[in-house]
Amino acid sequence: MTLIAGAVSFGLASTGAIAKVSPEEANKLGTSLTPIGAEKAGNADGTIPEWTGGITSAPAGYEPGKFHVNPFASDQVQFTITAANAEQYKDKLTAGQMALFKAYPDTFKMNVYQTRRSASYPQYVYDATKENATRSELAEGGNGLKNAAVGFPFPIPQNALEVMWNHIVRYRGESAARFVGQATPLRDGSYTLVKFRDELDLLYTKKGTKPEDLEAQNMLFYFKQWVTSPARLAGTALLVHETQDQVKKPRQAWTYNTGQRRVRRAPNVAYDAPGTASDGLRTTDDFDMYNGAPNRYNWTLVGKKEMYIPYNDYRLHAGDVKYDDIIQPSHINPDLVRYELHRVWVVEANLKADTRHQYKKRVFYIDEDSWQISATEMYDNQDQLWRVGMLHAVNYYELPVMWSTMEVIHDLKSGRYLALGLDNEDSPVDFSITFTKKDFTPAALRRAGRR
Repeated sequence: MTLIAGAVSFGLASTGAIAKVSPEEANKLGTSLTPIGAEKAGNADGTIPEWTGGITSAPAGYEPGKFHVNPFASDQVQFTITAANAEQYKDKLTAGQMALFKAYPDTFKMNVYQTRRSASYPQYVYDATKENATRSELAEGGNGLKNAAVGFPFPIPQNALEVMWNHIVRYRGESAARFVGQATPLRDGSYTLVKFRDELDLLYTKKGTKPEDLEAQNMLFYFKQWVTSPARLAGTALLVHETQDQVKKPRQAWTYNTGQRRVRRAPNVAYDAPGTASDGLRTTDDFDMYNGAPNRYNWTLVGKKEMYIPYNDYRLHAGDVKYDDIIQPSHINPDLVRYELHRVWVVEANLKADTRHQYKKRVFYIDEDSWQISATEMYDNQDQLWRVGMLHAVNYYELPVMWSTMEVIHDLKSGRYLALGLDNEDSPVDFSITFTKKDFTPAALRRAGRR
């Protein structure tokens, strides 16, 4: 695929409700398009195969609650991209990947494997996506959703923000909990692991949820996180209530400080505020590759392109891999990373003249099969490429859902990086957990911080 000619610009100032697609267009879902809107057919040369349903059952040997068996363990590396041959493949590499080859020419590489279109979701998500296609709209200014629930709101997107909202509210189960590690290595590879407990209650994707339910609450999800180690940070906690229409009511956030032993409102937990214990290597809205209100940028849908992105990273997710095997100087261990050729939507965000953010420009590469951001580029106010992000995905086939096992952000100025998602020496994410609204109150945050 080549980039769509004539990029579609999308300025927030003039944005109202966008026209929904017709029933005839929606009927392409499940036929020429996958149930969530990707092109079902493969590409012309066969390097991207047809989508045939993704992973529909767990492979032999998988035990619920254990790390996931790699369904593609027998696949071999087809070829390796290095600094020496990157120019040969540059039409399918992001600017960020090319920058990493330049920054770390002796060690950074990309092992490319057979493309496996493994993404899959429950049938009720597919059904809700088709319903959404003919009814979902953006709220005024593009800062929220109307008439959408459970499924992807815009499977046949008309502009950049519809693509981004597909990512923001994408299915990740109904609830999830995990113990997860974050590392911010120094240049020599030494690091201190920061461990978190994350709890997520996804109101938007709960089976049976109606658009009117979400609009009445004006809520998408609840998120609670607290640091469990090291001791100097343990107990620091964060609570977020993510609103559906952030014009009506912005994100609500609270923090618990162990020194003061009190919960405080935290209106600045958004945009470019520093990420928790990130050593200044990511912003709050870098979490999950992008989150929060989009109102500080003008958005452009550049088009769709074939690119090499991290995919099916079961080796990086494996329970027999140690954190020291993953964390290396300059970047994570490239021998544990799998890249595949996939079609991605390319979206560009440029900072509006009357707003501020550390990043003047951002570029996002969104996997068509999962609506998940797979790679990002962040530019500073001098228009220099500053940070490069990549999301390493696997299919958690017990649901099923395509989601991250690790996010990595490279800071090209400091020569350092942040890796979030280390769970190999602990346990994988638990999708079976259930929560109540009481689990996401300021009082619950205080209890979590005191553990």
